[in-house]
Amino acid sequence: MNTTVKVQLSFMMFLEFFIWGGWFVTLGTFLGDNLHASGGEIAVAFSTQSWGAIIAPFIIGLIADRYFNAERILAVLHLVGAVLMYQMYASVDFDGFYPYVLGYMIIYMPTLALVNSISFNQMKDPAKEFSLVRVFGTIGWIVAGLTISYIFLWDSPDARAQGMLKNTFLMVAVASAALGLFSLTLPKTPPTADRNEKVSLATILGLDALKLLKDRNFLIFFVSSVLICIPLAFYYQNANPFLAEIGVNNPTGKMTIGQTSEVLFMLALPFFFKRFGFKMTIVAGMLAWTLRYLLFAYGNSGDLAFMLILGIALHGICYDFFFVSGQIYTDSKAGEKFKSAAQGLITLATYGFGMLIGFWVAGKITDSYLLADSTHNWVGIWTFPAIFAFGVLVIFVIFFKNEAIEYKK
Repeated sequence: MNTTVKVQLSFMMFLEFFIWGGWFVTLGTFLGDNLHASGGEIAVAFSTQSWGAIIAPFIIGLIADRYFNAERILAVLHLVGAVLMYQMYASVDFDGFYPYVLGYMIIYMPTLALVNSISFNQMKDPAKEFSLVRVFGTIGWIVAGLTISYIFLWDSPDARAQGMLKNTFLMVAVASAALGLFSLTLPKTPPTADRNEKVSLATILGLDALKLLKDRNFLIFFVSSVLICIPLAFYYQNANPFLAEIGVNNPTGKMTIGQTSEVLFMLALPFFFKRFGFKMTIVAGMLAWTLRYLLFAYGNSGDLAFMLILGIALHGICYDFFFVSGQIYTDSKAGEKFKSAAQGLITLATYGFGMLIGFWVAGKITDSYLLADSTHNWVGIWTFPAIFAFGVLVIFVIFFKNEAIEYKK
């Protein structure tokens, strides 16, 4: 892969995740402040990510892989996304906002697979080259958060009171239009599947890998993966509104500590995986979820504010040690024939149905702890996912039997 292509792919990844991080992190705060949405309504808005994840395989499997170049589909989806983002910016109530966010997530989620396909198509050795390109996506997410908090100050109390947080959608609309146009300059990535070949629903959704559930350990891992998405949804949905409500300065910028942590712990994952094995790596990830929410619950005071930062910084362990190591485990169990199907099944189960359930639960719990002055009892809200994550941890420890898994670079 030559330098020009590497720069193109890196910029593509930067914009792809700048777009996601530029509005999704502050979505809960915006809906509560600007559109006066309830916890249940905020949950419905966040659950559009899950519907997008469920529908995405159909767009990729039936259209992208069979009829059109990936870079051209990427261009069209982001140009349409720019229009939908502008409509979200212009919305004045939740009922008007929801159709646009639903439509946007249905067309955005497939782009995550498209940028990967475009990248892999240009690489001779993806195992070595992909991470150097993908890291610019994380940088893009971080830059989006820092821009919101430290350049435009849109998440400051005064700016939020003036309704300026909606400008995040305008910023992302511009970035989405830019990526749409830039995608037309990307290297050609033609469809990989024969358009005349019959494709089944089971293949598209990765259901061919369901036979892996006959393996007891994989079944326990699969169930644990779905269940752990319930506490995961609490973080996505409530972390930014929580930090903003209790008066933390530059909350969106501070949350980028989580992405920085993700990069650092990704580097540590191979060592931990080899030294302690798959089971202990997963256990460490779930224990981090429990600890993070306890830190959020009881760090809500001036003297203990460092606990909030520590809770955010645990994101690297929470995500990398569970989900990334889980992808490695799934790859090792699937074998050559079912690798893609198995990864698709896990993605559908977690980011699709697992997160869908998680956002619904998070909305119900958040509304149940709403106080008379329109603030929340955050100790009660964060205690639930802490206990739930620990419960999943106990189930996993008891029923998952140790097995040696080879880490593949």
